[in-house]
Amino acid sequence: QVQLVESGGGSVQAGGSLKLTCSASAYIDTNRMMGWFRQAPGKEREGVAGISRNGAYIEYTDSVKGRFTISRDNSKNTVVYLQMDSLQPEDTAIYYCAAGLPFRMTLAASEYVTWGQGTQVTVSS
Repeated sequence: QVQLVESGGGSVQAGGSLKLTCSASAYIDTNRMMGWFRQAPGKEREGVAGISRNGAYIEYTDSVKGRFTISRDNSKNTVVYLQMDSLQPEDTAIYYCAAGLPFRMTLAASEYVTWGQGTQVTVSS
């Protein structure tokens, strides 16, 4: 069973940037979409960004479009990045990396079956 480990979280002021990294313990099947999700206290987990194997399909939730960029490196073990710019206090949450079911091009959390432990992102005003 592949494991996912997130890193790069932290505390920044509004307008700042962070880059999250998700490292897989093994190569992720090429047909599986990789996604970033977040969960703020008292809120449901929401999909933030997803990317297909070769980057041909990328999806962002509306609130992060133009500010966040997802990318993926399949050269060895799969690594997925989330560059977050112009961060706002409402971006504060635990961010999770996840691998989806094969051939599911979606940000629906129910279609993702392998999850990391999460990394905290805190944005202060």
